[in-house]
Parts: sequence; C-alpha cells; structure tokens
Amino acid sequence: MDDSPNDSNAMISNFESLSKEFNESIPERETWSKKMDFLLSVIGFAVDLANVWRFPYLCFKNGGGAFLIPYLIMLMLTGIPLFYMELVLGQYFRKGAITTWGNVCPLFKGIGYCVVMIAFYTDLFYNVIIAWSFNFLFHSFTSELPWYSCNHSWNSPNCYSKIVSWNMSDVGGIYSQCALQMDINASHHFNPVSSADEFYYSRMLGFRNINGSATATIENLGKLQWEIVLCLLLVYVICYFSLWKGIKMSGKVVWFTALFPYVVLLVLFIRGITLPGSLEGIKYYLYPNINKLTKGQVWIDAATQVFFSLGPGFGVLLAFSSYNKFHNNVYFDALLTSSINCGTSFIAGFVVFSILGYMSCISGESIDNVAREGPGLVFVVYPQALATMPGSTFWSILFFLMLITLGLDSSFGGSEAIITALSDEFPIAGLLFIEFMNYYAASWGLLMAVSFETIVISWIYGNLWLNVPLTVSVYNNAGMPRFVKNIDDMLGFKPGFFWRFCWAYVSPVLLLANMIYGFVVHQPLQVQDYNFPDWMNVLGWIFAFSSPSIIFIIAVFQLFRFPGTTIKQ
Repeated sequence: MDDSPNDSNAMISNFESLSKEFNESIPERETWSKKMDFLLSVIGFAVDLANVWRFPYLCFKNGGGAFLIPYLIMLMLTGIPLFYMELVLGQYFRKGAITTWGNVCPLFKGIGYCVVMIAFYTDLFYNVIIAWSFNFLFHSFTSELPWYSCNHSWNSPNCYSKIVSWNMSDVGGIYSQCALQMDINASHHFNPVSSADEFYYSRMLGFRNINGSATATIENLGKLQWEIVLCLLLVYVICYFSLWKGIKMSGKVVWFTALFPYVVLLVLFIRGITLPGSLEGIKYYLYPNINKLTKGQVWIDAATQVFFSLGPGFGVLLAFSSYNKFHNNVYFDALLTSSINCGTSFIAGFVVFSILGYMSCISGESIDNVAREGPGLVFVVYPQALATMPGSTFWSILFFLMLITLGLDSSFGGSEAIITALSDEFPIAGLLFIEFMNYYAASWGLLMAVSFETIVISWIYGNLWLNVPLTVSVYNNAGMPRFVKNIDDMLGFKPGFFWRFCWAYVSPVLLLANMIYGFVVHQPLQVQDYNFPDWMNVLGWIFAFSSPSIIFIIAVFQLFRFPGTTIKQ
C-alpha cells in the first residue's frame, strides 16, 4: 500500500518529539575519562597488523604508487563515510551494536548480531596471531636468534641461512654493496628452505616435519603446540585484565599500546633506510604501474584493505563512541583518526620495503621473490632480515613488541564490541584455520554487514525512500531527515551533500560491485602447497554467510514479535 504525503510528513514531524523523549530516557552512561582515551582507543583499533603486513604488500602487488589511487578513492567514498556513520550511531544512541540497531530499525536488529559475530570470528584468529608474536618475542632473548642458523633439530637437509658480508664503502650514508654467503650444507639442494622459514613452519607451528612435508591437514589436525597454547592463554589474560574494569582501565592501557608502535616504526624506518639495498626496495614500493588499475582485483583489494584497516562493520567503533559525551565533535574525530590510520599504512610501507630491499640485496633474489603477503612477511621475511643485522636481539625484541601492541589494541576493540553489545542487550593446524577464518569468516561477512548498515541507515532509518526525486532530496537536505537530525542534535550542524550522497548511493553501489566481482573471480583457498578440500571451501562459504544470515533470521523474528499488518508498521 502506498504512503500518502501526509503520512510521510507526520512521521517526520513526530520524529523531533520522539527523539527528545528517547534522549531523556537514556540512563547515565559511563564516559571516557579523557578525550584522548577515546581517540587512542580508536586509533589503536584501526591501526593494526593489516597496516604493517597487508597494505605495503598490496601496494607492491597492485602497481606500487598507482595503488594509492583506488585506495584513496575507496577510502573517501566508502571507508571514511561508514567510519563516520558508525561513530555517529554509537554516540547518539549510547548503546552497543545490538541495542543500537534495534533502536534504528527493529526489523534489522540482526545487523547488530551480525557485526558482533564478525568481531567474535575475527578475535578468534587474531588472538592466535598475537600468541605467535609472543612466542617469537620469548625466543628473541638469546645471543643468537634461533632462526639465524640451520644447526637445530627441526632443520631439514634443505635448510640454508643467510650470513651477510658488507662492503663498507659508504655512499651518501647508505652501504652501497652487499654480498651473500650461504651455509655450504644447502648449496647443492634443489629446493632450499631458509632457516627462518623452517623455524616458523616446523619449530613453532609444527606444520612441517624434518623432511619438509606437511604434518597437518584439515583432515589430520596434528598435535597441540603447547608453547602457542600457553602464549594464547597469556593473550587472554592480558585482555581480561585490560578490560575487566571497562573503559576506565582500557583507556589507560591504550596510552602505551597505541603509541608504542609509532615509536618502533620511527626507529625501524631510520634503521631501514640506512641498510644496503633499502632504496631499491622503496622504489619497488612506490613505482607506479598505471596499467594495473584496469584490473578489477586491484579495486577489490583496495576496498577490502580500507574496511579491514579502518574497521567499520565490527561494532567496535560503535561501542567506543557510545561512551562519548553526547555533544562530542565526532565529525572531527572521524576525520582525524581515519587520516592517521591512512598515514600510518603509508609510512609502514617505507619500513617494510626498505627491509625487503635489504633482503633482496643480501640474498641476490629479486624483490618479487622476497616479498610475501600476510603472516609470512612478518614471521619469516622480517625475522630473517633482523637476524642478519648487528644487534639482532635488540631489533627482534623491538619488532615483536610492536606486533604484540598492534594486535592487542585490535583484540581489545573486538572484545569491547562483544562485551558492550551483549551487556547492553542482556544486562592447531593453527595456520590453516587462521588463513581459513581470515579468508571466509571475516572478509565476506564484513563486506555484507557494512552494506546492510549503509542501506538501512540511509533508506530505512533515514526515510530516504519516502522522498522523490531521490538525488534532489539528498541534495536539498530533505533526504535522510532522521539521521541528519541526529547529527545536528549532537554537533550543531548537518552533514554536507558529500556525506549523504556517499551514504545513500556511492558506498552501497561500490560495496555491491566489489562483492559481485569477488564472487565471479573467486578462487578456492590455498595455503603454501596445501589445497583445501572441496568440503572445506563449502564450509567456508557457510561461515561467510553465517553472520549476515543473522540479519534475516532476526528480521523474521521481529515481524512475528511486533504487532501490525504491514512491514512498515
């Protein structure tokens, strides 16, 4: 049944009184002790391991400096608008994700459950990565790093280690030449494997035996790695004691965990650019290959990196901002923290690729062969490089402390999102599972969740569907009256045309296009030389759709729960 203009006007005119009643009914809520506690919590959550291991590699893989074009476009048109939107929702409703989305639109309360489930999935594998970092940190307290040489029980006959001999001629403060000597025990083998590679896969994960073959598959999970189990327990203990007293405690912890990585990045940047071969690595990082921009996968990578890095769709931003004061300038906060996150990714690229250039120099391999994506970059390539430097123990301790603090911030955020949402609503084939959960459970669910978020806010909560013509209504402030009014109540000004147009049209269209293209070009997951069985890929898609499916399940439940003869009622 069509709605008359009078009905629409009545809905909009009644909103101010309803909004006032809602705000007066909100009980007193705990707030951040200082504004900086909130900002550092958001920065700490947004600036995570993806900034260090994923963004630099994606730049290298997708056209170097040219990748910044799709990255910045996706950042401006989808990332920052949705980042801003979630902060606004949390600050206005001052509740966790589940309750907030129930207030926004009872029919789509399932979005709250969906993002909490995504946060839970992500926390599961993210804490394991932090545990790996702790394990590396503990092994760094030795005079010779255990991944430096091949003289260990876990090393295979194919193992080789890199021992560097520098020609100390100094050109412009940078060593200009370098040479490599390999351990003689691997020089005649057909498939040499680095000592750092074997420490990670064989010693730490138990993923390979001494012959180099895999000891674990999805069908045969292998034995527990007790060092990792204990490190994982340590991670949960740290998270517990950082969150057990709420934001008053976590707001203090982030002063260290959010700021320390920047100190280490600065130190590693200065050290990196003084290494031989570093400039070649930086050239590879920045050299633009415009032809890459014609490939759809480049734009997919840009979109997923933006969402993984900024963090909309996890419920974390909403949870953090729910503890703000009502009139806090969340618009400024959104622009500041998202800009810092973007800048951190760019700077991390210099740090990573100066080291990759150095590794290329000492190994005689091209940077194409040295560079790796994901955990292999920070748990194989980087430790291998650190082991060859003077003072390797110091550099290794510093680097893995940085990874731990980067990871803990994000883990705090995920846990806070789950705790806040639930408390408001209801007062070792480890490597394979990490890759599996990252590929299926987080990526696809995240894109689908943020798509629903922007559609519901713009078209249902914002009443945009009541206004015709649509583009004109967005332009002249007639569109999205409820959400625009929320922002005006808090900040004293209305969001401009750019933000409303992105929320209503650009972000949903780009997200939908990315998902469709991703489905079309999808390839079954592969880790190292291991191909996941078909049934595991099917299970992966079940995981991918499990969190978004909650949206529809809750919608059906709400239809039966609330009175009325139409969906609108």
